Amino acid sequence: MQKLFIPVLALAALASCRSSQSGAPVGGAASSAAAKGAVTSSSAPVQYPQTKKVDHVDDYFGTSVADPYRWLEDLDSPETKAWVEAQNKVTFGYLGQIPFRDKIRDRLTKIWNYERFGVPEEEGGQLYFSKNDGLQNQAVLYVQQNGQEGQPDVLLDPNKFSEDGTTALAGTYFSTDHRYLAYATSGGGSDWQQLKVLDLKTRQPLPDELQWVKVSGAAWYKDGFFYSRYDAPKKGENQLSGKNEFHKVYYHQLGKPQSADKLVYENPKMPLGFRTVGTTEDERFLVLYLTDGKADGNRLSVRDLTDPKQATTFTPLISSYEYNNSVVGNVGGQLLVYTNYKAPRYRVVLIDPKKPQEANWKEVLPETENKLEGVDQVGGYLVASYLKDASSLVKVYTEKGEFKHDVALPAIGTAAGFGGRRTSKTVYYAFTSFTYPTTIYQYDLATNTSTVFRAPTVDVKPADYVTTQVFYKSKDGTKVPMFITHKKGVKLDGQNPTYLYAYGGFNISLTPSFSVARMLWLENGGVLAIPNLRGGGEYGEAWHQAGMTPNKQNVFDDFIAAADYLKVQGYTSTEKLAMAGGSNGGLLVGATMTQRPDLCGVAFPAVGVMDMLRYQKFTIGWNWAPEYGTSDNYAQFQNLYRFSPLHTLKPGTSYPATLITTADHDDRVVPAHSFKFAAALQAANDGSRPQLIRVDVNAGHGAGKSTKLQIEEWADIWAFAYQNMGVNPYKK
Repeated sequence: MQKLFIPVLALAALASCRSSQSGAPVGGAASSAAAKGAVTSSSAPVQYPQTKKVDHVDDYFGTSVADPYRWLEDLDSPETKAWVEAQNKVTFGYLGQIPFRDKIRDRLTKIWNYERFGVPEEEGGQLYFSKNDGLQNQAVLYVQQNGQEGQPDVLLDPNKFSEDGTTALAGTYFSTDHRYLAYATSGGGSDWQQLKVLDLKTRQPLPDELQWVKVSGAAWYKDGFFYSRYDAPKKGENQLSGKNEFHKVYYHQLGKPQSADKLVYENPKMPLGFRTVGTTEDERFLVLYLTDGKADGNRLSVRDLTDPKQATTFTPLISSYEYNNSVVGNVGGQLLVYTNYKAPRYRVVLIDPKKPQEANWKEVLPETENKLEGVDQVGGYLVASYLKDASSLVKVYTEKGEFKHDVALPAIGTAAGFGGRRTSKTVYYAFTSFTYPTTIYQYDLATNTSTVFRAPTVDVKPADYVTTQVFYKSKDGTKVPMFITHKKGVKLDGQNPTYLYAYGGFNISLTPSFSVARMLWLENGGVLAIPNLRGGGEYGEAWHQAGMTPNKQNVFDDFIAAADYLKVQGYTSTEKLAMAGGSNGGLLVGATMTQRPDLCGVAFPAVGVMDMLRYQKFTIGWNWAPEYGTSDNYAQFQNLYRFSPLHTLKPGTSYPATLITTADHDDRVVPAHSFKFAAALQAANDGSRPQLIRVDVNAGHGAGKSTKLQIEEWADIWAFAYQNMGVNPYKK
């Protein structure tokens, strides 16, 4: 099955949810050792740069809302750049005085230095896979003859895309005849991409280069491919913060300039929403996905490319925007569709485009008690990945839905991969858990056997740790699952440094995964706690909707209850608890610390959506309206105003020691969110704990961040946490 691009409705990629921290700076004062037990390098309070206030007030349905830091939204202004420079100077000055910071960075560098492999793809008898030797800024794409050991050849080395290693390989798309590879690059962490093409026979690049690509794949058809893009930004418009409107689908023929690309689909009456496409492996069907920026799902339409009568038309399969729908593949002239229509935990149905009415659908994989997370059509089978209490279950069916067998996984954790072609005999998948380094397996579809393809060697001892799953009650009595990982034999004396990380939104499932950065925390006696809050996708659409507008407060209540559980059970105390989250999780931390500033000692809101009244005015922020609601609607405004982190800070309050993180190239959640929150937090805080903002340069929302920047950021995160918990991890 050729890769079908499914609309990105989530705020953050799974990778950034699970393991990366990227965000913006916030100010505060150094902790008092006497009052808080912190290991301070200086008793003098942190001196923050003066942040000017402007007299700007907005009217929302008769409610006046001041926005004194509106000027920080102008990312290109000399004033904003000077403010960022001054804040970074204070932040890195503070971090530089932490005596064990260098030791943390050195240890991270050592344990990060191991070979890491991506899931291979077999194309035309060749095996393509990514590998990072250890400390390379970006993973390298290799190719070797399938089934043969030997030295693989480098196909693409993203480390040579830019001098500083901040340009990443953002996607690969193989042509059906295995001759060409379209690949996407992104610079400095931006969501903007360039599409380029490599001739796999000659290993030489073609002159094709497509600009202003965002929320897109490359769907091959004949001697070219379909893709999605925006028009170039208008003169004077900031490409990293300007609102993205009028997404369009084009067809690019190899060898021709982008200006000659054929427009395939647009809707000039509908500025918001994504228009993306995919083609089936046999190139018979072109599948069109449409979102509207209002509802949470997507419309699904199809064009039979073998039918001259459909040269310019699409046949609607599912016309509602309320449900998530995607095409898994086709069986002849019929399409296998993965959907949550009348199935909150998802199912697969067979739809004939010539008779697309619901009455003619055939159910292939019915909804079960476990959420169907995804399906791959490969080798004549359907490989279905389910979630049971946020861990993977993988089952194999025939294309008619007849059960064949379960895939035996090595432990409770997360399995991902299983992609391939209709002719594939074997496929590859990755398995990981909190203390199980990501291992690549080769899976034989016919014999139902898995063998290790690549297993990493990491300078940690996974056997020293244990993961348990608990279920705690939230404020309204809902049972919420949480994974807790720590060294074996930990004492429940309330003195363990604990890192509580969550997301809670956009139907994203937070499943077990290995993070070498978190291993440093664990090996120094720390506890890692990851709850599966409402708003996520762990239990299907009902669980998701329970954390969407107007129910977003449930997510914060779930998070607060997780922290209280950890303290009541003796894992930790307020002073030794850090809460963290990125993107939508940054909003989570920001809202929680304003509602319960006494909940924890340390807070890490990363790349967060902090101004809930204006988020929809930047880049693709409008796409989050179904999740949050917007200030353009009276009832939704009232709800947002109650929890918007920027607007719920209270002057004279002592807030947790806070390190906000963001990046100058974040064009998903623009850094202005973090800038304004940092300025307001520094002004409101009346305690002695520091409120700092850390702004990365040549980095974005998290995806594609270089190894060097990741290590530096994690060293600062752990140093800041230990410093403000009064813990020296290297004290003899």
